[in-house]
Amino acid sequence: MLFQYIQSPAAAVMIRPHHFISNPETAADNAFQSIRANDAAENIAAQARVEFDQAIQKMADVGITVHVFDDFGEYDTPDSVFPNNWFSTHQGGRVAMYPMYSPSRRRERRHDVMEMLKQHYRVQEIVDYSGLEYDHLFLEGTGVMVFDHIERVAYVGQSKRADPVILERFCTSFGYEPMAFDTADQNGTPVYHTNVMMAIGLEYAMICLDLIADPVRRTEVEMRLRHSGRDVIELSLAQIAEFAGNALEMTGKSGRVLVLSERALKSLTAEQIAVIKKSAELLPLQIPTIELAGGSVRCMIAGVHLTPR
Repeated sequence: MLFQYIQSPAAAVMIRPHHFISNPETAADNAFQSIRANDAAENIAAQARVEFDQAIQKMADVGITVHVFDDFGEYDTPDSVFPNNWFSTHQGGRVAMYPMYSPSRRRERRHDVMEMLKQHYRVQEIVDYSGLEYDHLFLEGTGVMVFDHIERVAYVGQSKRADPVILERFCTSFGYEPMAFDTADQNGTPVYHTNVMMAIGLEYAMICLDLIADPVRRTEVEMRLRHSGRDVIELSLAQIAEFAGNALEMTGKSGRVLVLSERALKSLTAEQIAVIKKSAELLPLQIPTIELAGGSVRCMIAGVHLTPR
């Protein structure tokens, strides 16, 4: 089923962190970050590495191909475990590289990842937007853009990490329709990344509509998702706080699986789980230490939407 692989990739790039910390540069606008008091930095880093290795093993066990790269911390890259922000891959052999808001995150871009993709997949073109950082323009990949690859729509919560000029340029080049909206949490703070509030599978979409600030736009987004033929699973603000929206549907050896954290799964209701299981199995990963950095499973996975060689 071709559509399945277009929306739900069977392979991923993931980065094993060796010096993981909760990045102080990104804490100002990432309400999901936290600090574990009274725990030495080396202990936190070691726990994050164990969680990472257990996660990739569980993904491999269900038949997902995981290309793992190590980050030994030579370049001070505390968020390197979240590679989905600095590049994305697309049908037709195209790869995009993105301008990052935090200076430390700009050091995450890696030549060896691009070379691996060229070696194992049919890469026709790499479009590099990263130079726009010098103009203070940012677009943090599939953190700020949640793609409906079937309908060719990019859902984007507007923030300083998602510049509308680059968004329009990207969507024109890659063939997506931008559907942007303002967001606000209980404190009126914009959501830093769209992928913490919504996820799109082949037959369902999970979204916290309450985070869309404008009621008219909220209805438009909901209707657009429903008109795609998907079941819309409405997430609460409390579930978003548990990373329920930060999930990714992938394809394993026995069909589609929704990869999410154990914390996220525990927050879902029986009715929500039943809707998901009509289309995909659930694959919970235990990553409580990694979640201290303000991202969860979706942020860890850079899906590969390229044709293998």
